[in-house]
Amino acid sequence: MSTLEKTQVEEPKATETAIQLSGSQAVLEALVHEGVNTIFGYPGGAIMPIYDALYDYSEKLEHILVRHEQGGIHAAQGYARTSGRVGVAFATSGPGATNLVTGLADAMIDSNPIVCITGQVFASLLGTDAFQETDVINITTPVTKWNYQVTDATEIPSVLAKAFYIAKTGRPGPVLIDITKNAQIQLFDYPGYKKCDHIRSYRPSPIIRNEYIERAAAVINAAKKPFVIFGQGVILGKAEQEFKDFIEKGGFPAAWTVMGLSALETDHPQNVGMLGMHGNYAPNVLTNECDVLIAVGMRFDDRVTGRLDKYAKQAKVIHLDIDPAEIDKNVKTTVPVWGDCKETLPLLSALIQKNDHSAWVQKFRDLEQEEIKEVINEELNPSTDIMTMGEVINVLNELTGGNAVIVTDVGQHQMVTCRYAKFNSSKSNVTSGGLGTMGFGLPAAIGAWYGAPERDVVAIIGDGGIQMTIQELGTIMQFGAKVKILILNNEFLGMVRQWQQLFHDKRYSFVNITSPDFVAVAKGYYLEGQRISERANLRNALKTMLDHDGGYLLEVMVGKENNVFPMVCQGTSVSEIRLK
Repeated sequence: MSTLEKTQVEEPKATETAIQLSGSQAVLEALVHEGVNTIFGYPGGAIMPIYDALYDYSEKLEHILVRHEQGGIHAAQGYARTSGRVGVAFATSGPGATNLVTGLADAMIDSNPIVCITGQVFASLLGTDAFQETDVINITTPVTKWNYQVTDATEIPSVLAKAFYIAKTGRPGPVLIDITKNAQIQLFDYPGYKKCDHIRSYRPSPIIRNEYIERAAAVINAAKKPFVIFGQGVILGKAEQEFKDFIEKGGFPAAWTVMGLSALETDHPQNVGMLGMHGNYAPNVLTNECDVLIAVGMRFDDRVTGRLDKYAKQAKVIHLDIDPAEIDKNVKTTVPVWGDCKETLPLLSALIQKNDHSAWVQKFRDLEQEEIKEVINEELNPSTDIMTMGEVINVLNELTGGNAVIVTDVGQHQMVTCRYAKFNSSKSNVTSGGLGTMGFGLPAAIGAWYGAPERDVVAIIGDGGIQMTIQELGTIMQFGAKVKILILNNEFLGMVRQWQQLFHDKRYSFVNITSPDFVAVAKGYYLEGQRISERANLRNALKTMLDHDGGYLLEVMVGKENNVFPMVCQGTSVSEIRLK
């Protein structure tokens, strides 16, 4: 029935003050006690009792009616990413539950803390192919950190306590709780809600081993060319300050993965840029020249490493990670440092010597100048009348001052935004990293705004991805999320087209996409918007978008066949990165 056996679920004992509640009311009480304030969902028959109970909780729980369940879970992801809290999504059984699967997979690979609650047919009908019955537990087992099916209401308080605990502790991830309809309507003696802080079979964080901290410090102190690469683990561990203290004491150059972006302000003097396939030239090339590679809260994804048999073979590797499964999974580690980096980084910082590697850092800056000359200057200040994605992001930086939350979809616009967007604070970059889910951007931006309503939230999306979840404009229309939608329209599925150009002799097979009048579509949802194609109008159009009090859609026409460079081509080493 689940990845943790039913026999391990311990219900709190009823007390003399127990009251009668339905299973549905118990669900909502759990959410209130867990500090949930926002739910993204879509009702249906199998979850109707929970929605009926929700009617009486409107002062405690805000429910956002999305237009598709996939939109609901992506919104929950966006909420989790900007708030640092657990995102919650509701869906009904059958197609409602299966529509969550892409979001679950996305949240699993990107370590987003999500709790999804799905309705299910009556327990007596399980296995009969009843209307809207699917085996959601077996379907979602590979893409959840934990899932569980509740058939008796008395289990609900303890199961949901475990769900939130599992979702947010250790390496975070998505949890799905499937509740049969009979359990939702069943009355029982409610014993109160007790948060979970321990599960016998689950250890969120590995035991920190001081001998490995000492070994790592010794290796680092002997290094001549140390290089730090960091990922989202720094953000998830709330270890931004500890990380900054570490690199500043050691004088280390530091580069980020796509998911690690914003953990360190982009203008920090030791921030040397982005790793990976479309990352910056210097950190990719010099990965294969450093003598010690210190990885913090990242998992050596293939888009970061390129060819593994040519990746950092000259370096000693120190890997700090909360998930022991990531150690030695892709890259052989010289010294593993298990544990939460919020705890391990200060221990390591205490043992490393204060150092100045300014000559080594300068080598990154020298290579950066090559990239500026060959790639960046033309991208940010194009010599033709055709606008580039990079110049749009550059002007946006000037207007936001690096203080906005930037949400991206997937494609060329995503890579350009990650390369050029400026960030001053953490939890500011929201994107689909590991799964690369087109359609993520718009609903995730809605959730991101609810997670940080005091901040400007800009969704940067391509003309392909926006059409996958464009119905979520209706969610903005109805509930008023002040999301600024910036469509960079190159009239192509740009990233696929780039690969077809470079590796398939420019045989453009089904990548030229025809789009509707996006501004007219927005107006159909009572949202303001405009479309521009001239550089002279760019700054004012972006300012109008940012200043508008409410949701707004701006479509900017950019070059049709512009490519994103640098690029580490598939099957090559990171040091073989192409500038053109």
